[in-house]
Amino acid sequence: MLGFADIEAAAVRLQGQLLDTPCVASKTLSQITGAEIFLKFENLQYTASFKERGACNKLVQLTAEEQRRGVIAMSAGNHAQGVAYHAQRLGLRAVIVMPRFTPGVKIDRTRGFGAEVVLHGDTLEESRSHALELAQRESLVFVHPYDDEAIVAGQGTVGLEMLRAVPELDTLVVAVGGGGLIAGMATAARAIKPGIEIIGVQTSRFPAMVNAIKGTQHPQGGSTIAEGIAVGTPGVIPQAIIARLVDDLVLVDEGDIEQAMVMLLEIEKTLVEGAGAAGLAALLKYPERFRDKKVGLVLCGGNIDPLLLAAIIERGMVRAGRLARIRVSARDVPGSLAKITATVAGAGANIDEVHHQRAFTMLSAQNVDIELVIQTRGRDHIAQVLAVLKTAGFEAEEQL
Repeated sequence: MLGFADIEAAAVRLQGQLLDTPCVASKTLSQITGAEIFLKFENLQYTASFKERGACNKLVQLTAEEQRRGVIAMSAGNHAQGVAYHAQRLGLRAVIVMPRFTPGVKIDRTRGFGAEVVLHGDTLEESRSHALELAQRESLVFVHPYDDEAIVAGQGTVGLEMLRAVPELDTLVVAVGGGGLIAGMATAARAIKPGIEIIGVQTSRFPAMVNAIKGTQHPQGGSTIAEGIAVGTPGVIPQAIIARLVDDLVLVDEGDIEQAMVMLLEIEKTLVEGAGAAGLAALLKYPERFRDKKVGLVLCGGNIDPLLLAAIIERGMVRAGRLARIRVSARDVPGSLAKITATVAGAGANIDEVHHQRAFTMLSAQNVDIELVIQTRGRDHIAQVLAVLKTAGFEAEEQL
């Protein structure tokens, strides 16, 4: 049974091998959520994820014979990079099996650390089965991303560092996929501060641990922007620890995670992937639950495809009312568009896109629908733009 001594021993092994990342207060996020928030910046690790803690702790404990054989892992990306990087440091062969639709940035970085990348299957489970076959065929040591006590102990050093940096924390809010991070952190936190509250967060699209612990039957599957915690089968070792030490598990939706990602980027100037924003997403979705508490959040990873990030930022601008689509009806005569654009400019909005719609409209043939995508200062500004257009004699409405 994993104990606090295992996590303390892992912390000793990891000294000098990776960062003791900052754990600092966020005044702005605290004002927004009503809780006193402290952020643990695990996205600043060299591989941009906490996963290298467990990977390093596992690899340095391999026997000489195991090191000679080399290692294999299955991962959607962050565990892959952690194993690949520390295997390279230790001079070990590393083979990583990844699902076929893993973001390209994670595949490229894993290869960049010298690992042999094998793309197989559409899910982590399919990748896992193939990795186990390869491990047996090529006599490689299988390094599980979460169902391994050495891995869990390494991840638990996150909790150790957080409570040493901010002993007054009341609550830890931790993203949950296979459960390795929260299991390790809960083991450390309960030993250091028995009364602390520990809350796990899963995406509603992959609620495997919630179902396992609470006996619920939430459907799961499909795509999620939090692919780092898109785990279909929870770890046996983490599940037992979570059932014993974690107070509750909550679910957040895709929109909650997107909003949290944009807020962290805009307010804290820090880039996190979907899984890394899950903790803040829980505070945004359930503010009353955490109000006036000192809450520690783990920004557990920062590896995200740039195109996905661009789409999330744009969607966040729409939600905030800083990017809006409006429809203006006008006579289809020379000068109408110029008058509309001048009116919008006069109201202080910037035009991103213009599209004339002549065929797909119920207006008379002499009229035209003009669809504008505009940059604004927020919801109130959108209303002002619409009011100015109507004053100028145009029919105008926001398109949702």
